[in-house]
Amino acid sequence: MKSTLFALDFDGVLCNGLIEYFQTAWRAYCQVWSPNQTTPPEDLAASFYRLRPVVETGWEMPVVLRSRLLGYSEAEILTDWRPVCQTVVDSENLDRTQLANAVDGVRDNWIRENIDNWLSLHRFYPGVIEQLNHLQEADIPWVIITTKEGRFVRALLAEQGIELQRNQLFGKEVKLEKQEILRRLLTETPYSEIIFVEDRLNTLESVAEQDDLTAVQLYLADWGYNTESMRHQAEQDPRITVISLSQFEQLILNHQPSTTSS
Repeated sequence: MKSTLFALDFDGVLCNGLIEYFQTAWRAYCQVWSPNQTTPPEDLAASFYRLRPVVETGWEMPVVLRSRLLGYSEAEILTDWRPVCQTVVDSENLDRTQLANAVDGVRDNWIRENIDNWLSLHRFYPGVIEQLNHLQEADIPWVIITTKEGRFVRALLAEQGIELQRNQLFGKEVKLEKQEILRRLLTETPYSEIIFVEDRLNTLESVAEQDDLTAVQLYLADWGYNTESMRHQAEQDPRITVISLSQFEQLILNHQPSTTSS
């Protein structure tokens, strides 16, 4: 019988952090660009929420805001984010490390000064905390693989009463691509199969291209930070299955050990 490990992304799969994302991105933007007006334009937050699917790592968030304020349309950003981002970074001589430090610094200061306020801006998707508790109670092995700093993930889950073991969380600090983390989990742990639930299509496509990762089942969370066109594209890939929140719950129930009472 195959031994299965659940590998879950955090942002966009377990946690909806759009409100916090925007406020963090705007504070970091103000640090880097020092705008005359420190109150964001009225429609900027809503635009950022729609554009969140293009962001792969945190340093890009203030660049999304910069792009919009420079006049790039949402359609341009959604369609051609990589070249748009590179153009803004190059034309303004931006340093990605400086941007990342600004974003993380905003979060660190915010948590230090008012952690309750910071925690209150996050919403876990309906039912996911119950599912994590079910994984724990049913003794189904699971890990989190995320590009978010691990300390932020731990703080948010601790607020929900979930304490992660040291080897249960692979955050930005491990400095490895997700496909490499999955590869190590397959080769260095007893698990023969991994169920990887992620909301970023390009991440799943990168894993699908690895010939040695066929034991990783790939699922795109349709409730996360992806667009309708991304979901349609995923449906054309035989390696990727698009799932809803209710299907995610069923996926976990289907892997409950038979020795565990229901």
